Amino acid sequence: MFTKTKGDTQPGFTPAQDAVRGASSKPAARVGASILCSDVEIKGSIKSQGALQIDGKVEGDISAGDVTIGSSGQIMGEVKAETLRVKGKIVGSIRARKVELETGATVQGDIFHAALIIQPDASFEGQVKREENPLKESAPQPAAAAPQPSAEPTGFSPVTPTTGNA
Repeated sequence: MFTKTKGDTQPGFTPAQDAVRGASSKPAARVGASILCSDVEIKGSIKSQGALQIDGKVEGDISAGDVTIGSSGQIMGEVKAETLRVKGKIVGSIRARKVELETGATVQGDIFHAALIIQPDASFEGQVKREENPLKESAPQPAAAAPQPSAEPTGFSPVTPTTGNA
């Protein structure tokens, strides 16, 4: 369609090539969730701005907008999301605005949330803390000063070791 002329130093592109180049430089629109099938095992962290469906096994932290852990899904690590639905198993802490533990879910770890729903027959071991913004990184809490040892209590006499030859 376009041809290179004698004085033209730039290569000519077809409109189709220009469209492909333009599309490749723009972020793709999210249509559906990214899905990790039940036969997938990942060792490492996952980050996504969109939705994520996990039916496989992940050893690492997960951060996404909307996360669903399917009934065969297993997570060993921290999960951060706007919305989290758990049908499978999580061993690690959860930070999400809305957390729903559905029937059959197993969670071993702390949950920081703005809203929490636990359905019948969901298993949970850990602590729960409601926070206005559970996704913000909380600053580490300073360790409390250890109490200083006091002098021996009155009336206390230390026992001195003795040998067997008396």
